[in-house]
This record gives sequence, C-alpha cells and structure tokens, in this order.
Amino acid sequence: MKRTVPHEFRNRHGELLDFTYHAGATEVSTLVVLGHGVTGNKDRPLLVELANQLAHIGVHAVRLSFSGNGNSEGRFADSTVSKEVEDLGAVLDALPGWHVGYAGHSMGAAVGVLRASSDLRIKFLISLAGMAHTAAFAQREFAGVTPGTGCMWDKPECPLSQAYLDDMTRVNSVTESARQVRAPWLFVHGLADDVVPPQDSRDLFAVASEPKRLIEMPEADHVFSEHHAKTMASSVVAWLRELQP
Repeated sequence: MKRTVPHEFRNRHGELLDFTYHAGATEVSTLVVLGHGVTGNKDRPLLVELANQLAHIGVHAVRLSFSGNGNSEGRFADSTVSKEVEDLGAVLDALPGWHVGYAGHSMGAAVGVLRASSDLRIKFLISLAGMAHTAAFAQREFAGVTPGTGCMWDKPECPLSQAYLDDMTRVNSVTESARQVRAPWLFVHGLADDVVPPQDSRDLFAVASEPKRLIEMPEADHVFSEHHAKTMASSVVAWLRELQP
C-alpha cells in the first residue's frame, strides 16, 4: 500500500483539523502524530522542536490542532477529552499503511492513553508531561471559574464550558485505560511542572505494560521551556531509535 499524508483531516463532525506535516525519509514508514494540551495548539514550541528532530532522523511527523483549537474548525467550548479522542481516531483513519505512533502533551497525553487502550493502530505511545487524573486537574485548576462565563487561566479565547468539566469528571482518570495499552510507552515529565504533577506520569508508569520508560527532567517545567524542549526531544528521538527494527 502506498503511504501518503492526505491534504486534509476532518473529524466525524466534518470539522477541518489544522495540521503541519514534517516529511521524513521516503523509505521510512514510521509517522508520529503530535497532539497538544488544553488551551494549546499544534504550534507549541515543544511540539515544533520534537517534529523537527523526528524529521531530522527520517521519521515523519504530523503536528495536529484538535477541533476548536488553533486554526482547526469547531468551537473551543465543545473541546473535550472525549471529542479529541475521536479527532485522533479520524486522523488514524486517514493514515493507512503507516507505522503510527502518538506523542501527546498534557491533556493531549490523556487523549493518547484513551485512544491507544483500544486502538491497535497506535504502535507506540509518548506521554509528555502527561495528565492521568482529569477530574483532579479540572478541580485544581478551574474550581473558582464559572462555566459559561469564565475562561481558562484568564484567556478570553478559551471559555470554560460545562461540557468540558462534565467530561473531565466522567473520565476521572485514565489509569484503568493505561492498563490496557500494549504498545511500547515513553513518559517524559519535568520535576518543575506546576500544572500536571510528575506523580501523574508515575501513576501511569506503574500500571503500564513493558516495554516502558520514564524520564524525569529535574528543572523542566510543564511546557519544557527554553533548552528543555531540545533535551526532551532528543530523549524521545533516542528512545525511538531503539524501537526501530
């Protein structure tokens, strides 16, 4: 089967998903889909750095903005973990013939866990500052914000919706889904992360199947600021090299 990256991705609602494709070597069949966290988009510097480093070693990469985020179609108020799991499934549907991995940041990592727990098309999983306990996160970060009128972290373009809170509560934690993941799994988390506690990655690592690896970066924050993005990406690339046949 000829491997191609389509000129567009649409979710099951017909919404166009914005993405950037980084071409790797023509003979390489591995492609990594990169997903962002809440209030983020495909252009987060850490995702750009990772995609560039992957392409440098010949691995293809697709940076994706989930529906309602960045320049993707849809309303931000409708963006939930569950909808983003569906978005990721639609992207996988459009990538037949590829050896696909997924790298998710923060809430995007929780999306990856939920998808990979039941979708064998994800051949390897990478969690960057990955969220495990969704309900606890929503309560911790947005307890004082009124849904429908307030915004996430005072960003007017990111209104807090009741749909988002309800979905985070319903999911509660992706720990049980993590037990079902059979793909090789890399966790990278900064110990200076004040948004998603490093313990979230440790909790998932504890129940994940082998092969797995946990890398903790002592001074890195939640978004791997400054030089930490390069170090994170280099760690991912080194791990991925080990997986290649």
